[in-house]
Amino acid sequence: MSGTHNDGGPARARGSGQAAIAIFALGMMSGMLVLMIAFLLFPEPEDPATAEFEAVQDFARRHFVQEMASDELVTRALSGMLDGLDPYSRYYDAESSEQARREIDGDFRGIGVVFRSPISRGQVLFPLAGSPASRAGVRVGDRFVEVDGTAVEGLTGPEVRGLLSARGRSEIGLLVEGLDGGLRDLVIEPAMLLDPTVRHAGILSNAPATGYLAVRSFSHRTAEEFDAAVLALREQGAESLVVDLRFNLGGVLDAAVHMASRFIGEGVVVTSEGRTRSASYEAGEVVALFEGMGLIVLVDGDTASASEVFAGALQDYRRGVVVGAPTYGKGMIQMTQSFPRFGSRAKVTSGYYYSPSRRNFEKSADPDRTSGILPDLIVEIDGEQRARIHGWIARYDPPESMLVQLADWAATEDGVVLPDAPGDPQLDAACALLRGEHPAPARRRGRGD
Repeated sequence: MSGTHNDGGPARARGSGQAAIAIFALGMMSGMLVLMIAFLLFPEPEDPATAEFEAVQDFARRHFVQEMASDELVTRALSGMLDGLDPYSRYYDAESSEQARREIDGDFRGIGVVFRSPISRGQVLFPLAGSPASRAGVRVGDRFVEVDGTAVEGLTGPEVRGLLSARGRSEIGLLVEGLDGGLRDLVIEPAMLLDPTVRHAGILSNAPATGYLAVRSFSHRTAEEFDAAVLALREQGAESLVVDLRFNLGGVLDAAVHMASRFIGEGVVVTSEGRTRSASYEAGEVVALFEGMGLIVLVDGDTASASEVFAGALQDYRRGVVVGAPTYGKGMIQMTQSFPRFGSRAKVTSGYYYSPSRRNFEKSADPDRTSGILPDLIVEIDGEQRARIHGWIARYDPPESMLVQLADWAATEDGVVLPDAPGDPQLDAACALLRGEHPAPARRRGRGD
């Protein structure tokens, strides 16, 4: 009896638990059903702003004189929303988002060719080293006759680049004409390529033991590129350095902080202050490998944002001499976010930045202000000179292995194949300073008004 009782007790307990679980589950299902019915009968109130947007979008789509797709209307609306916030906030659709990503990440997908300017005839100046074009046999002076069956002759530069766009393509078919007139068919598979931001590194001929490099923009790869270039220049005997930030509109702030920290032993490089977050970037977090080098920074009216962070920090610490023309005046930081589901990207201003001496270079905050950093030594140039210098800075350097081929091609041409660096009064002034032939400039702070 006792054994039966002991056995029966647990059995009865399990049965009760199962019944309780079943009752609970039934109750939960009933509750969910009630909630669903309530949601259907009493839906969540519609957001008035969303409702208005959808109503206006529908009206425009149905009645505009030209047929407009809904996604195009949304793109226009988003662009207008962000563009109207301030001069720097921006919406990027799927196409423009790729260019923005390229500038941030420092790479791109393509075949890797640099065209002779102008490129209406599709003549290749040189393929980038290690690129798909180079591996496929594209040579100096080759002319692209057709791209996937479309003739190149007479097309504009953007049209040629559009034909070669690698987006969504696994291979590109080319009909190529060599310098000898022979035709050949090539099939090239696009790949991810580095887009170097540090260019034209070398020893200057008119300044003793001085290295030169141009930083085209600041990407996630710039810090590594910069360190490698400066170390190579030091191995070649460089004791001083000219860092050219003209035509550099900015980019990744961390890269500029890293570069500045290479010359500053310790201290704040820049601080940022916004509505939701603030931050301070310290030089001591990066080893000052180049602290002992003489330094001149070239700037102009297209030096902006992260470039001004670099130049402003070195000027504040009196670690380098800033030469050129007053900078653009962009003292605001933007936060960027991608939206992979839509292939788009958005950028909004998130705060102001301040140099170590608490300078802010934002010109739009003051109606009387027209620029950002005032150089220690101002050297003005005309618009034509500036355009030539900007064009030079933006050019890619040819691989050393192709220099002989370029020279041979140039010898057979009436026109210029590979232009030399243009005359540059601002760089000449920097070299004169380094040679001790120019009086030391007065140290300037602020915007100089």
